[in-house]
Amino acid sequence: MNVDIWSDIACPWCFIGKRRFETALSGFPHGDQVTVTWHSYQLDPTLPDHYDGTELEYLSERKGIPADRVAEMFDQVTQVAAQEGLQYDFGRIVVANSHSGHELLHLAKAKDAEGAHGRADAVKESLLSAHFEHGEDIGSREVLLRIGTAAGLDADEIAAALDAGTYRASVAADIRQAQMLGIQGVPFFVLDNKYGVSGAQPPELFAQALETAWREANPLVMVSPAAAGTDGDGLDGATCGPDGCA
Repeated sequence: MNVDIWSDIACPWCFIGKRRFETALSGFPHGDQVTVTWHSYQLDPTLPDHYDGTELEYLSERKGIPADRVAEMFDQVTQVAAQEGLQYDFGRIVVANSHSGHELLHLAKAKDAEGAHGRADAVKESLLSAHFEHGEDIGSREVLLRIGTAAGLDADEIAAALDAGTYRASVAADIRQAQMLGIQGVPFFVLDNKYGVSGAQPPELFAQALETAWREANPLVMVSPAAAGTDGDGLDGATCGPDGCA
């Protein structure tokens, strides 16, 4: 079963949603048969490479949200994140365009497709953690190189891909696909190209979605006595239920 996830590195609910989905997946009986693919999405593609201001100033000035309301939002999200084991520090966040980080993610996805599994998820995890927990600049070449090499990517290949814009078209394609699917916010989860889950939902909802998608993709086929070559007159087919046995 395939699960496609659209998210942005600069999205606090995307990290929380990642954790909640992982919780559901860890308890899913068929989790080892689920393939997760990360897709790019940008909440603000017009953001310059670096914004000269704090996260609070950015949201207040660029989005028109009162500063006191932004501070309340930060507190609320930080508390929710802590429940998922995440230590958000909005005061340290470096506001930067996430596009280069998405390009790095696509390089990792390309390597996964060649057989080096797990690199894309490692890159995604590290980018989110760097941004929200450690106050690192996700637009910095130095940070991207460190995250990429820690995930097993080659430093020279990372630098060459970023310099050449090798995966810019891939990032754009993900965003176009999101638009075609009608995705207007992230995180957004698509299970087997049929079931959509919007937002950082509780693990219980993700677990239900996984089970629903799995059952539809792998329906149970009953074997009748005739198909088994028996007449069904014996006791082998007898069953018991809440009202007794028959």
